[in-house]
Amino acid sequence: MRKKRILFVINPVSGGKKKTTFNKQVLEVLDLNRFDPTFKVTDHANHGFELAKSAIEEGYDAVIAVGGDGTINEIGSALVGSNVPLGIVPEGSGNGLALYLGIPMNESAALRRINRFESVSIDCGKVGDRSFFNIAGIGFDASVSDKFASETFRGPVGYLRTVINVLSKYKPKKYTLNIDGKIYEREAFMISVANSPQYGNNAYIAPNASINDGLLDVCIVHKFPLYTLPMMIFHLFNKTADQSEYVEIIPGKKICIEQEGKAPVHLDGEPMDLGNKINIKVEGNALNIIC
Repeated sequence: MRKKRILFVINPVSGGKKKTTFNKQVLEVLDLNRFDPTFKVTDHANHGFELAKSAIEEGYDAVIAVGGDGTINEIGSALVGSNVPLGIVPEGSGNGLALYLGIPMNESAALRRINRFESVSIDCGKVGDRSFFNIAGIGFDASVSDKFASETFRGPVGYLRTVINVLSKYKPKKYTLNIDGKIYEREAFMISVANSPQYGNNAYIAPNASINDGLLDVCIVHKFPLYTLPMMIFHLFNKTADQSEYVEIIPGKKICIEQEGKAPVHLDGEPMDLGNKINIKVEGNALNIIC
Protein backbone atom coordinates (compact mmCIF):
# COMPACT_ATOMS: atom_id res chain seq x y z
CA MET A 1 0.00 0.00 0.00
CA ARG A 2 1.23 3.48 -0.89
CA LYS A 3 2.49 5.56 2.02
CA LYS A 4 0.58 8.76 2.72
CA ARG A 5 2.68 11.85 1.97
CA ILE A 6 2.50 14.37 4.81
CA LEU A 7 3.91 17.89 4.76
CA PHE A 8 4.86 19.41 8.12
CA VAL A 9 4.85 23.22 7.92
CA ILE A 10 6.80 24.59 10.88
CA ASN A 11 6.55 28.14 12.19
CA PRO A 12 9.95 28.56 13.90
CA VAL A 13 8.89 31.52 16.09
CA SER A 14 5.36 30.56 17.24
CA GLY A 15 4.78 30.43 20.98
CA GLY A 16 8.36 31.47 21.70
CA LYS A 17 9.38 27.80 21.52
CA LYS A 18 12.47 26.41 19.79
CA LYS A 19 11.68 23.58 17.39
CA THR A 20 15.20 22.42 16.52
CA THR A 21 14.50 18.80 17.58
CA PHE A 22 11.00 18.61 16.09
CA ASN A 23 11.95 16.72 12.89
CA LYS A 24 13.79 14.08 14.93
CA GLN A 25 10.76 13.63 17.17
CA VAL A 26 8.46 13.14 14.17
CA LEU A 27 10.74 10.42 12.81
CA GLU A 28 10.61 8.68 16.20
CA VAL A 29 6.82 8.89 16.76
CA LEU A 30 5.20 8.91 13.31
CA ASP A 31 4.37 5.51 11.82
CA LEU A 32 6.90 5.53 8.99
CA ASN A 33 5.44 2.31 7.58
CA ARG A 34 2.30 4.29 6.68
CA PHE A 35 3.50 7.88 6.34
CA ASP A 36 6.22 9.65 4.36
CA PRO A 37 6.95 13.03 6.06
CA THR A 38 8.44 16.17 4.49
CA PHE A 39 9.42 19.24 6.51
CA LYS A 40 9.32 22.89 5.50
CA VAL A 41 9.90 25.98 7.66
CA THR A 42 8.08 29.28 7.15
CA ASP A 43 10.22 32.39 6.81
CA HIS A 44 7.82 35.18 5.81
CA ALA A 45 4.21 36.27 6.21
CA ASN A 46 1.69 34.03 4.41
CA HIS A 47 4.42 31.46 3.65
CA GLY A 48 2.28 28.74 5.27
CA PHE A 49 -0.54 29.52 2.83
CA GLU A 50 1.83 29.28 -0.13
CA LEU A 51 3.32 25.96 1.04
CA ALA A 52 -0.12 24.44 1.65
CA LYS A 53 -1.36 25.51 -1.80
CA SER A 54 1.69 23.87 -3.36
CA ALA A 55 1.09 20.73 -1.27
CA ILE A 56 -2.38 20.35 -2.81
CA GLU A 57 -0.93 20.66 -6.32
CA GLU A 58 1.85 18.19 -5.48
CA GLY A 59 -0.59 15.53 -4.27
CA TYR A 60 0.15 15.49 -0.54
CA ASP A 61 -2.33 13.56 1.59
CA ALA A 62 -2.24 15.99 4.55
CA VAL A 63 -0.60 19.20 5.72
CA ILE A 64 0.34 19.57 9.38
CA ALA A 65 0.52 23.03 10.98
CA VAL A 66 3.27 23.17 13.59
CA GLY A 67 2.47 26.46 15.28
CA GLY A 68 -0.36 28.46 16.80
CA ASP A 69 -3.74 29.72 15.63
CA GLY A 70 -2.13 32.13 13.15
CA THR A 71 -0.18 29.31 11.49
CA ILE A 72 -3.34 27.17 11.44
CA ASN A 73 -5.19 30.07 9.82
CA GLU A 74 -2.64 30.43 7.00
CA ILE A 75 -2.51 26.72 6.20
CA GLY A 76 -6.20 26.03 6.78
CA SER A 77 -7.17 28.93 4.50
CA ALA A 78 -5.24 27.28 1.67
CA LEU A 79 -6.89 23.90 2.32
CA VAL A 80 -10.50 25.14 2.51
CA GLY A 81 -12.61 23.39 -0.11
CA SER A 82 -9.97 20.75 -0.86
CA ASN A 83 -9.90 17.09 0.17
CA VAL A 84 -6.53 17.55 1.89
CA PRO A 85 -6.96 17.52 5.70
CA LEU A 86 -5.18 19.79 8.15
CA GLY A 87 -3.29 18.30 11.08
CA ILE A 88 -2.21 20.33 14.12
CA VAL A 89 0.79 20.13 16.41
CA PRO A 90 0.01 22.99 18.84
CA GLU A 91 2.96 25.32 19.36
CA GLY A 92 1.29 28.72 19.83
CA SER A 93 0.68 31.15 22.67
CA GLY A 94 -3.03 30.29 23.00
CA ASN A 95 -3.82 27.22 20.85
CA GLY A 96 -7.55 27.93 20.98
CA LEU A 97 -8.72 25.66 18.17
CA ALA A 98 -6.49 22.75 19.19
CA LEU A 99 -7.67 22.93 22.80
CA TYR A 100 -11.31 22.93 21.69
CA LEU A 101 -10.73 19.94 19.41
CA GLY A 102 -9.01 18.02 22.21
CA ILE A 103 -5.68 17.84 20.39
CA PRO A 104 -2.94 17.21 22.99
CA MET A 105 -0.56 20.05 23.83
CA ASN A 106 2.27 17.52 24.11
CA GLU A 107 4.15 17.14 20.80
CA SER A 108 4.49 13.34 20.90
CA ALA A 109 0.83 12.86 21.86
CA ALA A 110 -0.26 15.20 19.05
CA LEU A 111 1.85 13.21 16.57
CA ARG A 112 0.26 9.97 17.75
CA ARG A 113 -3.13 11.52 16.87
CA ILE A 114 -1.84 12.00 13.33
CA ASN A 115 -0.98 8.29 13.24
CA ARG A 116 -4.70 7.58 13.69
CA PHE A 117 -5.45 9.79 10.65
CA GLU A 118 -9.09 10.36 11.66
CA SER A 119 -10.66 13.66 10.66
CA VAL A 120 -13.70 15.85 11.32
CA SER A 121 -15.26 18.46 9.07
CA ILE A 122 -15.56 21.99 10.49
CA ASP A 123 -17.13 25.30 9.48
CA CYS A 124 -15.15 28.45 8.86
CA GLY A 125 -15.88 32.15 8.90
CA LYS A 126 -15.22 34.14 5.74
CA VAL A 127 -14.30 37.83 5.53
CA GLY A 128 -14.10 38.48 1.80
CA ASP A 129 -11.62 35.91 0.53
CA ARG A 130 -10.04 35.46 3.97
CA SER A 131 -10.96 32.64 6.35
CA PHE A 132 -10.94 32.15 10.09
CA PHE A 133 -11.54 28.93 12.01
CA ASN A 134 -11.49 29.99 15.64
CA ILE A 135 -12.39 33.62 16.40
CA ALA A 136 -12.38 36.96 14.57
CA GLY A 137 -12.56 40.13 16.59
CA ILE A 138 -12.74 43.89 16.60
CA GLY A 139 -12.10 46.23 19.50
CA PHE A 140 -9.95 45.41 22.52
CA ASP A 141 -8.81 41.91 21.49
CA ALA A 142 -7.89 43.14 17.99
CA SER A 143 -5.85 45.96 19.55
CA VAL A 144 -4.07 43.37 21.71
CA SER A 145 -3.35 41.21 18.64
CA ASP A 146 -2.04 44.24 16.75
CA LYS A 147 0.29 45.19 19.61
CA PHE A 148 1.37 41.58 20.29
CA ALA A 149 2.34 41.07 16.64
CA SER A 150 5.18 43.58 17.05
CA GLU A 151 6.42 42.21 20.39
CA THR A 152 9.62 40.19 20.53
CA PHE A 153 8.67 38.52 23.84
CA ARG A 154 6.25 35.75 22.80
CA GLY A 155 4.37 33.03 24.68
CA PRO A 156 1.53 33.29 27.24
CA VAL A 157 3.51 35.60 29.56
CA GLY A 158 4.28 38.00 26.71
CA TYR A 159 0.64 37.94 25.69
CA LEU A 160 -0.55 38.72 29.24
CA ARG A 161 1.89 41.63 29.42
CA THR A 162 0.45 43.02 26.18
CA VAL A 163 -3.13 42.62 27.47
CA ILE A 164 -2.31 44.66 30.59
CA ASN A 165 -0.54 47.33 28.55
CA VAL A 166 -3.44 47.78 26.09
CA LEU A 167 -6.08 47.60 28.84
CA SER A 168 -4.60 50.60 30.65
CA LYS A 169 -5.29 52.86 27.63
CA TYR A 170 -8.22 51.32 25.76
CA LYS A 171 -11.59 53.10 25.31
CA PRO A 172 -14.84 51.39 24.13
CA LYS A 173 -16.20 52.31 20.67
CA LYS A 174 -19.60 52.54 18.97
CA TYR A 175 -20.59 49.89 16.43
CA THR A 176 -23.50 49.17 14.12
CA LEU A 177 -24.15 45.46 13.58
CA ASN A 178 -26.36 43.75 11.01
CA ILE A 179 -26.87 40.11 12.03
CA ASP A 180 -29.01 38.16 9.56
CA GLY A 181 -30.86 41.34 8.62
CA LYS A 182 -31.48 42.69 12.14
CA ILE A 183 -29.76 45.96 13.14
CA TYR A 184 -28.08 46.49 16.53
CA GLU A 185 -26.45 49.73 17.74
CA ARG A 186 -23.94 49.07 20.49
CA GLU A 187 -21.15 50.74 22.44
CA ALA A 188 -18.77 47.87 23.04
CA PHE A 189 -15.45 47.09 24.65
CA MET A 190 -14.99 44.46 21.95
CA ILE A 191 -16.90 42.24 19.57
CA SER A 192 -15.80 38.66 18.94
CA VAL A 193 -17.25 36.52 16.16
CA ALA A 194 -16.73 32.96 17.33
CA ASN A 195 -16.67 29.75 15.34
CA SER A 196 -15.25 27.85 18.32
CA PRO A 197 -15.81 28.75 21.99
CA GLN A 198 -12.40 29.92 23.16
CA TYR A 199 -9.57 32.33 22.39
CA GLY A 200 -6.99 29.94 23.76
CA ASN A 201 -5.49 29.06 27.15
CA ASN A 202 -9.04 27.89 28.07
CA ALA A 203 -10.51 31.43 28.01
CA TYR A 204 -14.07 30.85 26.74
CA ILE A 205 -15.75 33.89 25.18
CA ALA A 206 -18.58 31.91 23.52
CA PRO A 207 -19.24 28.83 25.68
CA ASN A 208 -21.96 27.43 23.39
CA ALA A 209 -20.25 27.99 20.03
CA SER A 210 -19.79 24.95 17.81
CA ILE A 211 -17.47 24.43 14.84
CA ASN A 212 -20.07 22.45 12.88
CA ASP A 213 -23.48 24.03 13.55
CA GLY A 214 -23.50 26.34 10.52
CA LEU A 215 -23.54 29.43 12.78
CA LEU A 216 -21.17 32.04 14.17
CA ASP A 217 -21.67 33.44 17.69
CA VAL A 218 -21.40 37.23 17.80
CA CYS A 219 -20.17 38.07 21.30
CA ILE A 220 -20.64 41.72 22.25
CA VAL A 221 -18.75 42.71 25.39
CA HIS A 222 -20.34 45.94 26.59
CA LYS A 223 -18.56 48.73 28.39
CA PHE A 224 -18.02 47.56 31.97
CA PRO A 225 -16.69 49.20 35.17
CA LEU A 226 -13.03 48.39 35.77
CA TYR A 227 -13.82 47.03 39.26
CA THR A 228 -15.78 44.17 37.60
CA LEU A 229 -12.70 43.01 35.64
CA PRO A 230 -11.88 40.14 38.06
CA MET A 231 -15.45 38.82 37.64
CA MET A 232 -15.21 39.18 33.83
CA ILE A 233 -12.00 37.12 33.90
CA PHE A 234 -13.67 34.56 36.18
CA HIS A 235 -16.52 34.17 33.66
CA LEU A 236 -14.03 33.71 30.80
CA PHE A 237 -12.17 30.87 32.50
CA ASN A 238 -15.27 29.30 34.06
CA LYS A 239 -17.11 28.95 30.70
CA THR A 240 -19.85 31.33 31.93
CA ALA A 241 -19.23 34.46 29.81
CA ASP A 242 -22.82 34.19 28.54
CA GLN A 243 -24.04 34.67 32.13
CA SER A 244 -22.34 38.07 32.55
CA GLU A 245 -24.63 41.11 32.41
CA TYR A 246 -21.98 42.79 30.25
CA VAL A 247 -21.89 40.08 27.56
CA GLU A 248 -24.49 39.67 24.80
CA ILE A 249 -24.26 36.71 22.41
CA ILE A 250 -26.23 36.64 19.14
CA PRO A 251 -25.85 33.69 16.71
CA GLY A 252 -25.93 34.40 12.99
CA LYS A 253 -24.88 33.37 9.49
CA LYS A 254 -24.32 36.75 7.85
CA ILE A 255 -22.81 39.54 9.92
CA CYS A 256 -21.82 43.11 9.04
CA ILE A 257 -19.97 45.20 11.62
CA GLU A 258 -19.41 48.92 11.05
CA GLN A 259 -17.09 50.79 13.38
CA GLU A 260 -16.32 54.44 13.99
CA GLY A 261 -13.05 55.31 12.26
CA LYS A 262 -10.27 52.84 11.50
CA ALA A 263 -9.06 50.21 13.93
CA PRO A 264 -7.47 46.78 13.49
CA VAL A 265 -9.44 43.55 13.10
CA HIS A 266 -8.01 40.14 13.90
CA LEU A 267 -8.68 36.78 12.28
CA ASP A 268 -7.52 33.94 14.55
CA GLY A 269 -5.26 36.39 16.37
CA GLU A 270 -3.63 37.79 13.23
CA PRO A 271 -4.22 41.56 13.01
CA MET A 272 -5.12 43.27 9.74
CA ASP A 273 -6.62 46.48 8.44
CA LEU A 274 -9.97 45.71 6.81
CA GLY A 275 -11.39 49.24 6.88
CA ASN A 276 -14.36 50.37 8.97
CA LYS A 277 -16.95 47.92 7.59
CA ILE A 278 -16.48 44.17 7.89
CA ASN A 279 -18.74 41.59 6.24
CA ILE A 280 -18.58 38.07 7.68
CA LYS A 281 -20.36 34.88 6.72
CA VAL A 282 -20.16 31.23 7.71
CA GLU A 283 -19.15 28.48 5.32
CA GLY A 284 -20.26 25.04 6.45
CA ASN A 285 -18.07 21.89 6.32
CA ALA A 286 -15.24 23.92 4.83
CA LEU A 287 -12.18 22.13 6.21
CA ASN A 288 -11.22 18.64 7.33
CA ILE A 289 -9.05 18.48 10.46
CA ILE A 290 -7.16 15.45 11.75
CA CYS A 291 -7.98 15.09 15.44
